[in-house]
Amino acid sequence: MQLTKPITYLFAALMLVMVQSANAALTIDITEGVDGALPIAVVPFDTSALTVKFPVDLAQIVASDLNRSGVLKSMDRAQLPATPHYSKQVQYARWRNAGQDYLVVGRVLEKSSGLYTIEFQLLDVLKQRQLVGRSMPAKKRNLRSRAHQISDFIYEQITGTRGAFDTRIAFVRAQPDAARKYVLQVADTDGFNPQNVLESDEPIMSPSWSPDGKSLAYVSFEGKRPAIFIQQLATARRTKVSGFRGINSAPSWSPDGKHLALVLSKDGSPDIYTMNTATKRLKRLTEHRSIDTEPVWNHDGRTIIFTSDRSGSPQLYEVSVDGGKPKRITFEGRYNAAANLSPDGRYIAMVHSDRGQYKIAQLDRETGNLIVLTDSALDESPSFSPNGKMLLYASTRGNNGFLFAVSIDGRAKHKLSDQAGDIREPVWGPFKSK
Repeated sequence: MQLTKPITYLFAALMLVMVQSANAALTIDITEGVDGALPIAVVPFDTSALTVKFPVDLAQIVASDLNRSGVLKSMDRAQLPATPHYSKQVQYARWRNAGQDYLVVGRVLEKSSGLYTIEFQLLDVLKQRQLVGRSMPAKKRNLRSRAHQISDFIYEQITGTRGAFDTRIAFVRAQPDAARKYVLQVADTDGFNPQNVLESDEPIMSPSWSPDGKSLAYVSFEGKRPAIFIQQLATARRTKVSGFRGINSAPSWSPDGKHLALVLSKDGSPDIYTMNTATKRLKRLTEHRSIDTEPVWNHDGRTIIFTSDRSGSPQLYEVSVDGGKPKRITFEGRYNAAANLSPDGRYIAMVHSDRGQYKIAQLDRETGNLIVLTDSALDESPSFSPNGKMLLYASTRGNNGFLFAVSIDGRAKHKLSDQAGDIREPVWGPFKSK
């Protein structure tokens, strides 16, 4: 259906918005690069010692990851002045003359059928020294994950910030045919390895990662009524936690994983509640005739930020988990909704109306400054990466939703392309446990 406003707020208001999607793999298109990004060359890894063709291009995965960061810019493979595979083969002057600050080299060794050792080195071209070198075992099924881990090592060594390439995203997709099958999927951050969590003939909405990354909470309309479920990803075991009459929507995990914030209308208008996931005990935090929806927890677990139209238009408010009077926190513009907080709690991403268009914006809570990060007309569902350096969001083009990511300064954008169907409500998962 044609959308005129971001779907998350209208869902709570009308319960009519349908998200749509399918099963094609996703790939990345860089739509805007960053002037001043640090130049880095990633040389194809040597696989000549293998007895069979290696199934993935590790260097290409690493280069694509680094390009998406907006901090690093990978050299075009066709322009590489040489193809060394370990540091002793490197002639630093050639790479310095090629304008590169950093160089990545590596090789793959075969231990047995389907079992490999991946070796790589990150070299500082100007200082002519190794910054990091690793050797890691790999199996055929986890080669892409190993490549993302290499990207994380490189990113952290250069920036001092933990990389988030070897994490996962979740989103809702529906097939673009008469069957209208809705699919909740989990994939790598570059869109590969999509896995179905749930398929349904009825809409699925509002996925939310548990802090340990082991479960998803979501809204399902199976049975023709909205209900909130928690599903374990490893076992597919799921539990219905809220199926009251009326609205059951927008689940959001507390930082300790022991509670959900959610929206219920069982006592009248849609209000914010918290639920103890072990006991299912509810606590009502807001009580107002307006629509209160889209709760998210602050990083310290002490307050919840939510969307409300109690001032006459959708704005963000904050309320203590102990209850009390909510405090309005957005004032610029007549529409601010769908909040998502950075891991340190400093920044709030939101959908912000700008001259009738709906864009992703970011509020700095320390300075009060609000900046608009995107330039399209109908963006929704911002979600921070676990290192707080990127935002994942959905954007409508025609009648379909596509996934994009933008750096927190708004300078680097990329699109997850080749998507069959309509993709909505992305959410970035937590770091994997070490």
